[in-house]
Amino acid sequence: MPISIDMLDTPAVLVDLDKAQANINRAQRYASAHGFCLRPHIKTHKLSFFAHRQVEAGAVGITCQKLTEAEIMAQAGLSDILLTYNIIGAHKLGRLVNLARQVNLSVVADNLPVIEGYDRVTAGADIPALRVFVECDTGGNRCGVQTAQEALTLAQRILAAPNLCFGGLMTYPASGKQAQADEWLGQARAAFDAAGIGVPAITVGGTPDMWTAGDMRNMTEYRPGTYIYMDRSQVAAGAATIEECALSVLATVISRPTENRVIIDAGTKTLTSDLLGQDGYGHIIGHEDSRITALSEEHGTIRSGEGASLPAIGEKVRIIPNHACVVTNMFDHVYLVSDGRVIDRLPVVARGGVS
Repeated sequence: MPISIDMLDTPAVLVDLDKAQANINRAQRYASAHGFCLRPHIKTHKLSFFAHRQVEAGAVGITCQKLTEAEIMAQAGLSDILLTYNIIGAHKLGRLVNLARQVNLSVVADNLPVIEGYDRVTAGADIPALRVFVECDTGGNRCGVQTAQEALTLAQRILAAPNLCFGGLMTYPASGKQAQADEWLGQARAAFDAAGIGVPAITVGGTPDMWTAGDMRNMTEYRPGTYIYMDRSQVAAGAATIEECALSVLATVISRPTENRVIIDAGTKTLTSDLLGQDGYGHIIGHEDSRITALSEEHGTIRSGEGASLPAIGEKVRIIPNHACVVTNMFDHVYLVSDGRVIDRLPVVARGGVS
């Protein structure tokens, strides 16, 4: 039987099911209207419940960042998985082969040792050819080859391996640098064309720029993650409104040491210390003129603005966090809510899947 949100112990993570489903549907409609595939990243929600809903809405599969996440999603019945992380080490490679026996698996690589590892472990493994994407650094300054020629060289090595197949190019551009990424990918496609090598797919990610992804000429697939929940940083980036944010943290005021300062039972172990360019550590619904100015592990400090009212001791507040993905990973379960009522409690099945 549904219960009132006010009956929950705090801190707790609430996910508005109606808002999350609306975010799923809106992104899928946009992708379909602009002719590219959607492959959502599950690192934001880490829930098989929502992964299945994303596929049911039209996604071609899911993206996972770590091998453990992919294994858990495979066990939950997700059958098409892109693993966007270099896999290194004999033990992990053994797990990778076992996973490839269960699902349609694709992986990435940005260096020769990783490709050689894939080639070695798949030899004689009696699995379909492992699809390998070459990861490209198009401005994000993280993993990825630095030039189109490097991408071409790695693709040729993949094509020469009997147990591997070239899947295409993969990138995660820096926020706001989508045009730069598109230009980089266009140059890479030209280099591949000159070498007589086709590029089967080009997969790009990043929620902040997803609503302009249709402007990219050199992209066939998009991998948004945070879009399902949105958060304060995505609102600041223009990707969503506060009203479209599906995830919030429920916290209780436990102290009022001064007239302009209260303490809540949510600190870095709940809201995270990520600022992501924001002023304060979250948006307090109904107390927008007050700010969460400081966090310790178990305490959050809220200070009132000029003329603003503070919540009373014992009052519960809902907070839109700066970064929803990290919040998800710190809780064993989340509460699904609709119309102000709790309708279900879901275990965060891929929580802590960092290996």
